[in-house]
Amino acid sequence: MIKLTFHGAAETVTGSKYLLETETAKVLIDYGMFQGKKENRLRNWEKPAFDPAEIQAVVLTHAHIDHSGLLPKLVKEGFRQKIYCTPATADLCELLLLDSAKIQEEDAEYANRKKFSKHHPALPLFDAQDAAKSLRQLFAQELNAWFAPVDGIRMKYHDTGHLLGAAMIEVEVEREGKEPLRLLFSGDVGRYDAPLYHDPKPPVPCDVLICESTYGDRDHPETDMMEELAQAVLASIRRGGVMLVAAFAIGRAQQLIYLLRLLIEQNRIPELPIFLDSPMAVDA
Repeated sequence: MIKLTFHGAAETVTGSKYLLETETAKVLIDYGMFQGKKENRLRNWEKPAFDPAEIQAVVLTHAHIDHSGLLPKLVKEGFRQKIYCTPATADLCELLLLDSAKIQEEDAEYANRKKFSKHHPALPLFDAQDAAKSLRQLFAQELNAWFAPVDGIRMKYHDTGHLLGAAMIEVEVEREGKEPLRLLFSGDVGRYDAPLYHDPKPPVPCDVLICESTYGDRDHPETDMMEELAQAVLASIRRGGVMLVAAFAIGRAQQLIYLLRLLIEQNRIPELPIFLDSPMAVDA
């Protein structure tokens, strides 16, 4: 018996979590937080459709919160085994999960102070202690090397670009009297020629492909990203204004600063002060 169930990122593009089961094993691929609309966020509070204490391993594709963000809650609910990830994913999870726990605690404190929650008292989804416990269960694995999170299942990471440490997961599940069943979990796949990251590796041969598909059938436009950025900066300078850019703290912020630095060094924009207003982005 080999069974795969979807507990997130199905009929929505957030909250990635997949449960792979055999006769003797239960392994989660990712355990992400639902983000976005309120009806999605409320799903984070639901009791899992499985017993967290029975899960024998979690294997992460990457550190983004919609793939790792509910790990502290999983630990809080009884999960005690290893969480496998790449070394860079382990480093970034420390920033993201502790920051997320702080936000949960602050939101609960604010709700109690303003007395607008229907819960008395309002409680965080998880706290810093839960996040710290989950971080102690992280177990780093290098790219391109087989490892066995449980008996009968082995896995290998392959670079997908997208984010530092992000990887697709090649999976082989043993079958009595047959060749192993080969699955491939894509995780989030980066674009080609992205600054700071490698190009995604080609997918390996598999029997079943589980593919994240946030953007469906849309293609990236074939535009000169550097030229577009240069023109936007120059237009702001001509107006004598300040250019304010909203960027994700992990990934986009670092890419943007890198591109601005390249444009300055290439004399395509003048030397100008750049302020990064995010402690987490600075740490990343």
